[in-house]
Order: sequence, then structure tokens, then C-alpha cells
Amino acid sequence: MKPTLLILAAGMGSRYGGLKQMDELGPGGESIIDYSVYDAIQSGFEKVVFVIRKSFADAFKERFEPKLAGKIKTEYVFQELDDLPEGFTLPEGREKPWGTGHAILMAKEVINEPFAIVNADDFYGRGAYQQVFDFVAKSTTEHEYAMVGYALNNTLSEHGTVSRGVCETDADSNLVNIVERTKIGYEGEKVFFYEGDDKTELSGAEPVSMNFWAFKPNYFNYLEESFKEFLKEKGTEMKSEFYFNAVVDNLIKKGIASTKVIKTDAKWFGVTYKEDKPLVQEKLNNLIKDGIYPEKLWE
Repeated sequence: MKPTLLILAAGMGSRYGGLKQMDELGPGGESIIDYSVYDAIQSGFEKVVFVIRKSFADAFKERFEPKLAGKIKTEYVFQELDDLPEGFTLPEGREKPWGTGHAILMAKEVINEPFAIVNADDFYGRGAYQQVFDFVAKSTTEHEYAMVGYALNNTLSEHGTVSRGVCETDADSNLVNIVERTKIGYEGEKVFFYEGDDKTELSGAEPVSMNFWAFKPNYFNYLEESFKEFLKEKGTEMKSEFYFNAVVDNLIKKGIASTKVIKTDAKWFGVTYKEDKPLVQEKLNNLIKDGIYPEKLWE
């Protein structure tokens, strides 16, 4: 069964100052989403599901539907604050979205096959999509998931430190733990992470999570049950967030599921701030010059 790509595109991009999901970055007016879907099609994915908000649904569909019609099946699901399991209500005054776990859960009714998740504003590289597709084709158990592990030095910024989840794996490349390092950066050619006044050198080859994961359909059931537990514990808090990877970590620790870390040489880049835009445009243009992409993606 061929996998579906689930794109998390409901975020409003407050730090960016607008709907960065639709910002034109490629020479033909393409957004990062265009490149993600193009790479997924080239790798063999048959369907894409977008998690969006109702407030910009019409503009979003007008932007992507004409390009994708006939090339890949599309579905749209909505992440809204009041879309909660039966028995739970939205606390008065809550404005913050419930988090990535809630966003993925919105697709439960439209995905019945293995699926991969990506962020709308992150560029993951063709090779990574192919590796995920190959994993799904070969994986034989319903409780084996996967995470694409990017080499740390392929994800760093020249403009300051970054936060990354550094992965620890066992001898079979299964995920054992993710350690959040909140300040990682370059000093010359070397890579360090900083804690208070201390700094520790890293090799730069450590695999890190950039939110490109592959799941089997049963993950939705675990996600839903975990979300109910989360709402019982933290549902009245105004800024609590439900993270999908915390659910995976719990399943691994309990021995219910395993997660293969797929190490990739693909280069990741993303758009967080408006200042990132020129650098992303330059990188896309270089990929076009190298013949990886056509100048106008959908023509």
C-alpha cells in the first residue's frame, strides 16, 4: 500500500508575519509546499492531505488545487480549537492551537494507510521522501514507525544558534531517546551545544529530528487516547500543547512500538523568519541549476 503525505499547514506564521505556507519562493512562484508535494509525487506517494484552517481554506485550495489536479489525490482537513473529543469543551479564553498531535489527529477519518508527516514550511529534500517511501514498502509490522534523522550539520543556521532534538539509537538504528538541545551553533568550523556557561563539542553527524516521520494507521488510535488523557490533565491551561512525538516516545518506552531512524544525507532548510526568505530562494535556485527541479515546477 502506497503512503499518503500529511502536510501540517494550519500554523499562521506569527513570527514570519503572514501565511508563509503560501509565500512564493521558487522562480515560478512556488512555495515550499509545492516542492514537498512534487518530491512526494516523484517518490511514489499517491495522496496528499493538508491540515489547514477554515479561515484560509478557500485561498489555500485556489492556490494548490489547479496545480495538483490529476497529479495526486488531495484531501483537506481542518484544525480548529473547538474540534475536541466527545465530553470535552474549549476553555473560555483559549486562543493557542492545541499542538502538532492535535493537528495530525484531524486527519484520522481520511487516512487508512501508512502516512508520512511534514511541516508546511520546511524543505526536506527528494532523497528523504524516497527513503520514507522505501521504508513503508519494506516494513512488515503495524507497530514499526520511522523518523528521518538529518545530520545535525545539514540543519544548522549561519545566523545564530538553533534548538534540535538529538537522537539516540540502538544497534538496529531504532530510536531510544531524543534529547532536546536548545542552543546549538557554529564556532568557526566546529559545532557546539551550550548549557549555561558550559559548551560541548558535537561531531555534526548526529541524527536530529526535523518533524519528518512515518506512521501506520494504528497510530491515530494511540494519538486519540493520549489526547484525551492530555485534556484531562492540561485541557484547562491556556497555553498547553499536545505533541505527537511525546506519544511516540511513550509507545517506545512501553515497548508497544518501535521507530526506525532513517539517516539521510538530504539537506534540510526552513522558513521561520522573513530574513530566511532570500537564503531559501538562493538554495532553490541552486537546486534548479543542478537539474534537480525544473525552473517552473508544474509546467
